[in-house]
Amino acid sequence: MARAVTLRGVPSTWLADVAERAAAAATSGPGGTPDLGAALGLARDLGDVLGDAAGAAARAERWQVLATLGAVDLTVARAVEPHLDAVAILHEAQEQRLLADTCTWGVYAAEGPRRLRAQRDGEGWSLEGEKPWCSLAGSVSHALLTAWVDEDRRGLFAVRLDDPGIFPLDGPGWVARGLSQVTSTGLRLDDVWAEPVGGPGWYLERPGFWWGGVGVAAVWHGATVALARRLREACAQRQPDQVALLHLGRIDTLLATGRAALREAAGADDGGDDGDLSLVAARARQVVADGAAEVLDVVGRALGPGPLATEEEHARRVADLQLYLRQHHAERDLARQGELVLAGRPW
Repeated sequence: MARAVTLRGVPSTWLADVAERAAAAATSGPGGTPDLGAALGLARDLGDVLGDAAGAAARAERWQVLATLGAVDLTVARAVEPHLDAVAILHEAQEQRLLADTCTWGVYAAEGPRRLRAQRDGEGWSLEGEKPWCSLAGSVSHALLTAWVDEDRRGLFAVRLDDPGIFPLDGPGWVARGLSQVTSTGLRLDDVWAEPVGGPGWYLERPGFWWGGVGVAAVWHGATVALARRLREACAQRQPDQVALLHLGRIDTLLATGRAALREAAGADDGGDDGDLSLVAARARQVVADGAAEVLDVVGRALGPGPLATEEEHARRVADLQLYLRQHHAERDLARQGELVLAGRPW
């Protein structure tokens, strides 16, 4: 039975329903694999409920849902999270008119060697250039993309991914063992009509920018909880020795620390100082990422090779989380956090 992951404030009965739908999507594809269509259908339904993520209560609700999805299946969570992020961005920009019942969304903000540029085209805008790392671009219907409006500033734009001017870039095939169905590809855009969302620079300067990154961390936290549950299950099946109990104690501490960091971020004041918000968000993301990496290591050593070799769900969760955590920029993100510490007075 699928189980929820709680932070605070969301009725457990509703979370249980979300967990059950996610579990169904995780196993309804060919051969019991995840069904991306079902996952994106869940994303649309959750977007209708969780659309406006502004404010502490809304953030806590959204992150609790994302953590629950992460605990059930990371492929499902990886399909849902960017759609919810896009819906929250469009609400923050007061562009709800772009949300249609049948839309599913990706958010593509990575930069590559060739810039994606936006130019005025009569009363609208057109996009020209390349965008790397566009996850699920062949499965979702729409995307929010960052594009350069001049040499120094980027804007955010909404596009339909079935536009005839959008082509996948040639490159190496997707060979990842983790999140194998969540393929990423580069896109070439050739005179693609686009809707601006906010003004130049708005996407990176808005308060909600920081919360999107914490939403990803909530998914990591949920997957970490699922790994911890697997170890606890193993320890409950036979009398644990002192080393096994040590592993459980360490993991309990890591989960509690991650949960506390997410709660602190959820409770932050959207109207507060931008520097404080960015530091709280960066800290939460780092705490959860560090905890997830250590739990992966501890659970691996405690359980040994058996579950990795014989349990499809566990082995896939480990591979999925290892790849997903690489979305965190490790030491570079930690150095950025150090800059925020130096610029403010956090202690």
